[in-house]
Amino acid sequence: MSEFVVRAEGVGKKYVIGHRGAYGYVALRDVLAAGPGNMARRLAGRRERSSGGSTREEIWAVRDVSFDLVEGDRLGLIGRNGAGKSTLLKILSRITEPSAGRVRIRGRVASLMEVGTGFHPELTGRENVFLNGTILGMRRAEIQRKFDEIVAFSEVEKFLDTPVKRYSSGMYVRLAFAVAAHLEQEILLVDEVLAVGDAAFQKKCLSKMGQVAREGRTVVFVSHNLVAIEQLCTTALWIGGGSIVELGKASDVVAHYNASFAASAAGTFSPSAVRGDGSVELTSYMVTNAVGSVVPIPVTGEDVLIQLRVHVRERIQRLAMDISIESPTGVLLTNINTTAIGQELGPWEPGDRTVTIRLGSVAFMPGAHRVGLSMYGPDGRAYVDLVNGITFEIGQSALFGTTYIDSRYGCVYTKIDVATDSSGSAAPEPVRTQSSGPQAVQ
Repeated sequence: MSEFVVRAEGVGKKYVIGHRGAYGYVALRDVLAAGPGNMARRLAGRRERSSGGSTREEIWAVRDVSFDLVEGDRLGLIGRNGAGKSTLLKILSRITEPSAGRVRIRGRVASLMEVGTGFHPELTGRENVFLNGTILGMRRAEIQRKFDEIVAFSEVEKFLDTPVKRYSSGMYVRLAFAVAAHLEQEILLVDEVLAVGDAAFQKKCLSKMGQVAREGRTVVFVSHNLVAIEQLCTTALWIGGGSIVELGKASDVVAHYNASFAASAAGTFSPSAVRGDGSVELTSYMVTNAVGSVVPIPVTGEDVLIQLRVHVRERIQRLAMDISIESPTGVLLTNINTTAIGQELGPWEPGDRTVTIRLGSVAFMPGAHRVGLSMYGPDGRAYVDLVNGITFEIGQSALFGTTYIDSRYGCVYTKIDVATDSSGSAAPEPVRTQSSGPQAVQ
């Protein structure tokens, strides 16, 4: 077996958080604003706060993480926001030192974490290629040998001798990634760089990362794009709360990580969250994929099933259901009424029943979405009123060939076809589709 090139042994990183005033510091602006006469009292107050009543909170961003990588390994780091992935990558890249344990690395390391670091706005694109390449550890001979390839990848040839301060954000990112992606170090540390640029450029970046991996270099890749993790990585490390949850084959770890969302895909309702006259009681819910399973979680472009368990206390001849869905940022995505789509519900006899709501081919961006619903009679009588009482997760997918989609592109993602005739004017064929919105099934 090959000798390790990266070895982490019990790595931990601790931060000490002090609340304002906990250490009794006094800003100079506060002293000047108070005037000379109050300066002594300010400093005295500082000493009092320092000697008594101060609070300190220790946070372990990473704790007791150990793993080995050999030459050619491709490790994907996954986990929720705040799990400690980026902190671990900064420890591996020597940006920050661990509070516990140690990291041993054999070979030159290239870090793609802050794309564009080292660019000077007054210098041209050409000058910044050399400047940034040098900062990232490339020798001048390497940069010159790779220069044409870097420029071609960035697609900013026309503006190469223009100061980068005049670049658009997209042009800036293209050139910055192009430089970083052509490093020749043996170990590559990558932190979510595929989230930059437009969809076409993301796909190009993913292809480049695949090429780097095939060249036999060791890669550590942090991403929320689980599709990319499975495509690029041989193994995956799932981090939760700063500690290792699972380390193993990438496809297995990703599947188990997806399964962890099942806990939030089922639940009961708090009595305080449900209003109504009591004729219908919501007892529990479950959100599943199109085949009725909580694993894997639904992804963009797939059907979502919301199954409600309800208890009917009295016979209801006819009722309507109103369903609303909000994005993770609180934007109303849709509001569907069963009467409006021509669906009659009822009669419902007393007893328990399951109501299944199918959301057809959801175009929602990945993230946690909230569902509200109400049930009412023809006379407006409110049987149930639930505001955002159900949460379900939408996962990443290679939708329509796109490698990465997130909330920067809006709340929904839909397929678009563009056609042009020989004269160059837009001439798309008319498309007629039938809506497959939410359907409530008795």
